[in-house]
Amino acid sequence: MKKIAIIGGGSWGTALAIVLTRSRQPHRISVWVHDPAVCESLRARRVNGVYLPGFELPAEADVTADLGEALREADIVVGVMPSAHARGLYTRMLPQLDPRMIFVSATKGLENKTLERMTEVISQVVSLKFTPRVAALSGPSFAKEVARGDPTAVVIASADREVAAGVQEEFSGLTFRLYTNDDVTGVELGGAVKNVVAIAAGACAGLGFGSNTVAALITRGLAEMTRLACALGGRRDTLAGLAGMGDLVLTCTGALSRNRTVGVELGKGRSLSEILGSMRMVAEGVGTTAAAIELARKMRVEMPITEQMHAVLYQGRAPRDAIRELMERRLKQE
Repeated sequence: MKKIAIIGGGSWGTALAIVLTRSRQPHRISVWVHDPAVCESLRARRVNGVYLPGFELPAEADVTADLGEALREADIVVGVMPSAHARGLYTRMLPQLDPRMIFVSATKGLENKTLERMTEVISQVVSLKFTPRVAALSGPSFAKEVARGDPTAVVIASADREVAAGVQEEFSGLTFRLYTNDDVTGVELGGAVKNVVAIAAGACAGLGFGSNTVAALITRGLAEMTRLACALGGRRDTLAGLAGMGDLVLTCTGALSRNRTVGVELGKGRSLSEILGSMRMVAEGVGTTAAAIELARKMRVEMPITEQMHAVLYQGRAPRDAIRELMERRLKQE
C-alpha cells in the first residue's frame, strides 16, 4: 500500500485527500496543514471548516502540521500549496526527500520572480539532492464538486510516461478519471493562464454583460493561452483539451471560481485590495497575470486580454475601459 503525502490543507488539498480514499488502489494518506489551528480542527472534527466545510475527511487520512511526519515513507508527494510558497516549501522539505518519491504538482500558477512553472521549481530545488520524477495534475476540477463525488476528468502530465501512467493508476477512481499527457508545458500553462481570463470573465459579469461577451472572451482567451503555450514549447492539442479549454470554460463560468469572483467584484467597482483582503483563499490569477504578461513580452506573443487585466489589476484601469479597449483594437482576421 503506497503512501501519498498531500502538502497543503486548503480546499483542493482536502478534496484530493477525500477523493484519493475512493480510488481503485488503497493508500495511506497524510495531509500537511500549514495553519496549526486549521490542523487541530481538521484532526479533531474531520471537517475543514475554513476551506472546505460540509465534507468529512475519512479516518484513513492522517492530518499533521509536521512536514517530516507527512513525508515519512511517502511514495508520492502532491504539492497543493499556493505558487508563491512553492519554492520555500520544497526547500524546507528537501532533507526528507528521496529518489524513490514521485512529485505531483497540483498548483495552478507561475512563480512571479522567475516566471517558471511549478514542475520547473520542483526540479530546480530537488535537483540539489537528486533528479526528481515530476508530474503536473490539472484540468477542470472545483474542489467542492470533487469532494462531493461529482464525475470529474483531469490530466496528469509528465515527460516520463511511466510516471504519468503510474499516477493515473493510483489516483483514478469511480468519480475521478485521469488522462495522461506528455506535454507538461502546455498542461501547466493552460492551468495557470486560464485564471487570468477567468478574472476578465468575472469582470464582464460584474459589469452586467451577458453570454455573448463571455463566449467571445473564452474563445479569444483560449487563443491567447494557446499562442503563449506553443511559443514556450507546448502543443496546440493540449490547449484544446481538459487542461486548456476544459479548465478555461469551468473557471470562466462556474460560480465556485475564486478568480471569476475577483473579476465580478472588480466589475462592481470594488478595489483589488479590498477584494483580496476579504478572501481567505488565494486567487492565483492575480499573481499569474503579472507573470504571464512578462512571459508574453519575452516571447513576443500578443495577449490583449492579459494586457488589459494587467492594467486593471496593477495600473488602476476601470474594467469597463479595459473591455472598450479590447473592442476598439484594430480589426483583423480570426
